[in-house]
Amino acid sequence: MQTEAMVLSRHGGPEVLERRTIELADPGAREVRVRVHAVALNHLDLWVRRGGPAFKLAYPHRLGSDVAGVVDALGPGARGVAVGDRVMLQPGVSCGVCRACVAGRDNLCKSYKILGENTQGGYARHVVVPDANLLPIGASLSFESAAALPLCTQTAWQMVFRKGGVRAGQTVVVHAAGSGVSTMAIQMCKLAGARVVATTTSPDKVDPAKKLGADEVIVTSEVDYLAEIRRLCGRAGADVILDHVGGELFQKAISAVGWGGRVVTCGATGGFAATIDLRQVFFRQVEILGSTMGSKGDLAEALPMMIDGRLRAPIDRVLPLWSAREAHEALEGRKVFGKVVLAVD
Repeated sequence: MQTEAMVLSRHGGPEVLERRTIELADPGAREVRVRVHAVALNHLDLWVRRGGPAFKLAYPHRLGSDVAGVVDALGPGARGVAVGDRVMLQPGVSCGVCRACVAGRDNLCKSYKILGENTQGGYARHVVVPDANLLPIGASLSFESAAALPLCTQTAWQMVFRKGGVRAGQTVVVHAAGSGVSTMAIQMCKLAGARVVATTTSPDKVDPAKKLGADEVIVTSEVDYLAEIRRLCGRAGADVILDHVGGELFQKAISAVGWGGRVVTCGATGGFAATIDLRQVFFRQVEILGSTMGSKGDLAEALPMMIDGRLRAPIDRVLPLWSAREAHEALEGRKVFGKVVLAVD
């Protein structure tokens, strides 16, 4: 069938995104076609659009990892879903049969892909995905709210609970409070009973971060990060620090976390290179943990909290899919708090 999409045929700035009619194959065995109603942006969209050696794209390429819509066709043998179901998509696609997948750790699958990264994504009126990648969202959750949740929820869940081991009474520092992952992490840490110290470079993001549950917010463009962590956490330091900024801030986090504490990183939007004083790691027994995405089970576990509103993704703005260039410019310019969502007419 034919469907309309926003695609890129080369790497570059937002200008490479263009509206085009594309051919979409019918769903195959255990696949489902979804009529997309909303797709949310992530920094991953920006990285793929800009290009790099890790991205092997089949042009025209469609970005978009976070998708919500309605099932409108089933492939042979599709399970657990019916035409007309309102769904969100699991962003991670894996083989389903390897050791990692059957152990419920599908994000460690050797063939793991993310929608919109090294496989086609949801910047279109329709998308075809495996049946294992669907989660029902019921009648109460809007498509825009549902689309804003999957990738950042999966990522934050693994960072907070699987890797960070956050529990009641701990102090957790969450970097870049306005990002999608951090807005979810703040809420999860509060649900776990932790004290949350968030950071941001923008004073405008202090109040929104506190409304999500942050107990304290450090504006790193105005005060010294380490001095503030020590003031707020005392000599004990932070129990857990959640980072996806990287660079110099990651270096400082190693010093800011307490003895035996954990620094969990899932990205490096501020720079890939960091110089670490290893004495800070081994003398103080600091754990540095890498984290990418989360398992399908993590998102399923979080689903009831998303539906009943205990976890919500703040939406900064909703734009039409055909305004994807404008949406990319806003996210790239750090002009948003939370998610930018594209509505698909």
